[in-house]
Amino acid sequence: MTITSMIVALYARVSTADQSVENQLPELHRYAAARGWEPREYLDHAVSGSKDRRPSLDAMMIDARRRRIDAVIVWRLDRLGRNIKHLITVIDEMQALGVAFISLGEGLDTTTPAGRLQFHILASIAQFERERIQERVRAGLARAKAQGKRLGRPAEDVPLDKLVSVAGLKHADAAKQLGVSLSTIKRWRRGQKTIANAA
Repeated sequence: MTITSMIVALYARVSTADQSVENQLPELHRYAAARGWEPREYLDHAVSGSKDRRPSLDAMMIDARRRRIDAVIVWRLDRLGRNIKHLITVIDEMQALGVAFISLGEGLDTTTPAGRLQFHILASIAQFERERIQERVRAGLARAKAQGKRLGRPAEDVPLDKLVSVAGLKHADAAKQLGVSLSTIKRWRRGQKTIANAA
């Protein structure tokens, strides 16, 4: 019976052209060799970690979906991404595909129970932070509404002579001539009607 070696993606990234992925690769290769895994390099040069889409990262994820790789190793988590939401999404997808994830810098290894627990704690913290942000936004909106503050973009005042100049035009033509949106011209005209009726 032939035992097939695990194929591992070595993902490395640098943000600027004057940096080199060669600083990251030796450790990744050493780790793969120590575990008897067959390495494949996926290298992103001069690409920010804040970008969700990157040529080699995208290629690696396609290979993961096609079951061409069994594991992914990175030097540190920030090489995979700086955005915690994106990081969790990518690693979560790997887990769903049965692809192990290892980050040498943080000692995160999802091939072990402890590593999977560590990842779930990280994901829970990220979810907790997202929910706290949503709560703060909702509380802020409720407070502003209770204080009678108008939410959304501030209403723009329009001189009466501007409205008069487009009085005979359809809403769309008037909006185009005044350089405003259709909803804005409708709001202005409704306001003028209300003033006229009140008078």
